[in-house]
Amino acid sequence: MLKILALDRFTCLLVLMVILATFVPVHGQAALVFGKVTTIAIAILFFLHGAKLSREAVVEGILHWKLHALVFTFTFALFPIIGLLAKPILIPLLGQQLYWGFLFMCFLPSTVQSSIAFTSMAKGNVAAAVCSASFSNLIGMFITPILVSLFIFGQSKHDYDPTSSIIEITLLLLVPFIAGQLLRPYVFPIMQKKPSIVKTFDQGSILMVVYGAFSGAVVAGLWQQVSWTTLIYLILACSVFLTIIMLLAFFIPKWLGFNQQDQIAIFFCSSKKTLASGVPMAQILFIGQPLGMIVLPIMIFHQIQLMVCGVIANYWSKQKSTEMQINQDSVLD
Repeated sequence: MLKILALDRFTCLLVLMVILATFVPVHGQAALVFGKVTTIAIAILFFLHGAKLSREAVVEGILHWKLHALVFTFTFALFPIIGLLAKPILIPLLGQQLYWGFLFMCFLPSTVQSSIAFTSMAKGNVAAAVCSASFSNLIGMFITPILVSLFIFGQSKHDYDPTSSIIEITLLLLVPFIAGQLLRPYVFPIMQKKPSIVKTFDQGSILMVVYGAFSGAVVAGLWQQVSWTTLIYLILACSVFLTIIMLLAFFIPKWLGFNQQDQIAIFFCSSKKTLASGVPMAQILFIGQPLGMIVLPIMIFHQIQLMVCGVIANYWSKQKSTEMQINQDSVLD
């Protein structure tokens, strides 16, 4: 319950950032300074993620290649395919730029922290979730720009080269992550003494990026372009999309014969998209585009997925505890 309430607090803070950007947007020279501070915060966040991930978990997780292959297929194949197939329905409802944002969301890697947290909460294969979610984020730094180049800018006749974006994303996200891994023996003991530091940078950097992105969008006239009707359509589209993906992520691992713990890890790693990596990527990939319109779909999808996964993980956790209690009673009898 406390985890779900924490997610709700973060949702409220995200909404607050949007409201703040609507009425008090940062702009001009202040926006440039704020953007540089945000970039530093994101780099520190991924440094901490690198320091937090144990090498033992990496080795143990890597060996479970079938699970990772299925999560990879969901994240970078099934999501994009469904997103592209939905184009004839979504463009009339959302418009071109919001559809680009929706498609960009489909191209993003999975979440890291929430995938692991929900897998742990539901008593799934945590080691596999750690490795699968982390691998998804690392490989996504290269795959997402290529997919954007092929299916968004390729269709818009935009002169776009993914190579420079991959380099920028690597410098911003991957290099700090590797540095964190290398310095883990020195940094991780400090993190254990201050366990809230990753959460602070995780949520804080996202809030900063969202405020900066929406400030720029508001200055460019975002709320004159997005009506309440369009916003409701977007929420419905994200909800339906998440439902389809979750049903597939629930049944396909069963059909393929994965055990229950692996099924839980696959479900949570396959059905989510990252906001923490997604917004910084959008800043690099969509220079000159209305960034607020691009990140709005992933913001909405992210909040829906957190709330739904929180309920499901809590239910599975209680179900597992009940089963364990029944087994213990049977043994005693």
